[in-house]
Amino acid sequence: MENTLKRVGVIGGVRIPFCRNNTAYADVGNFGMSVKVLGSLVERFGLHGVELGEVAMGAVIKHSSEWNLAREAVLSSGLAPTTPGITTARACGTSLDNAIIIANKIATGQIEAGIAGGSDTTSDVPIVLGERLRKRLLAVNRGKSWQDKLRAATQGFSFREFKPAFPGVAEPRTGMSMGDHCEKMAKEWHIARQAQDQLALESHQKLAAAYEAGFFDGLVVPFRGLKRDGFLRPDSSLEKLGSLKPAFDKTSGHGTLTAGNSTGLSDGAAVVLLASDDWAAKRGLSIQAYFRDAEVAAVDFVHGEGLLMAPTVAVPRMLARHGLSLQDFDYYEIHEAFAAQVLCTLRAWESADYCKQRLGLEQPLGSIDPAKLNVHGSSLAAGHPFAATGARVVATLAKLLEQKGSGRGLISICTAGGMGVTAILER
Repeated sequence: MENTLKRVGVIGGVRIPFCRNNTAYADVGNFGMSVKVLGSLVERFGLHGVELGEVAMGAVIKHSSEWNLAREAVLSSGLAPTTPGITTARACGTSLDNAIIIANKIATGQIEAGIAGGSDTTSDVPIVLGERLRKRLLAVNRGKSWQDKLRAATQGFSFREFKPAFPGVAEPRTGMSMGDHCEKMAKEWHIARQAQDQLALESHQKLAAAYEAGFFDGLVVPFRGLKRDGFLRPDSSLEKLGSLKPAFDKTSGHGTLTAGNSTGLSDGAAVVLLASDDWAAKRGLSIQAYFRDAEVAAVDFVHGEGLLMAPTVAVPRMLARHGLSLQDFDYYEIHEAFAAQVLCTLRAWESADYCKQRLGLEQPLGSIDPAKLNVHGSSLAAGHPFAATGARVVATLAKLLEQKGSGRGLISICTAGGMGVTAILER
């Protein structure tokens, strides 16, 4: 294999409007949403019957029967059935991870083109048997005789065993929700409620303006009667946001995270097409931007670090590899899991103590130009179907860079489990 790495181009992406759970997509599920976005990408770029090197998709909340969601979606997408598919999950970073997987394969010459994406639903969640009933049924199945099976079925039985188990929303290691963890971060970094509400308001205003300007034409395909994201509130105001009660810390009187400055439970899917220069040229497709590099990091949140602070660690590592400063970017796409998370990240990079003691830097990374942050809104306004967010961000940033004609963009996504997935796009 040659040592020279190929450039990885972002051709473009497609997503459906994101919406609140138990609304427009309540009966669609991950498979239906994945087929919709893949099929729309096939139509947009003329890929019907084309064999790609890989389709990497993922879902955080999925049924066990969807063990290879990507491959099943490929078979219904219009792509050649000889296109492989792999299904992954790393919480909110899933589809950015998938872009990294596809980009690395293209860069090393293993494949010429591939699709990265993800889907998530909190409407069609797997409801499973409780642990005691599950073990009882397995014991019945193991029984050799009918007497053994009857004994296994009835011994110590309680009707309480019929209570189903729903997917957990808490961190297994701490028993705390992501919102609970972020509330602790907001207190540690002294992030005010008003600053969180202001960031949320601006996210809605910027996303609404981008829709009005036609930026999302071609990026967002109508589905199930929706043409825009169901979370978008163009008429939101600081007064309305300020009237909301704390959603996580409801008792101390100091809770600052609300339903307005936190992402809601969402349904949606997104995909993005990546390819080598040669493959794109042969098909007559233009490249919007190049996927330059990525970095993943984790923090020890179990022993006190902020659950959603891992991007603060990943970004400086990536910058150092390229001799870049935090200010050397035209756009910053920082996933808005919570307004407080974005503000904690920015404050950490500005902190001399944090940058020296935690990151090992002689100087703080410094501040960024707020006018370059999430310029067309982000997750607070669009919604956050966990595995779809990364592909949404990559497609949005690539189009921004294409419209600008040149430049560099930074992607930062925090995830459950105390991890962060980051990347650089350039044109």
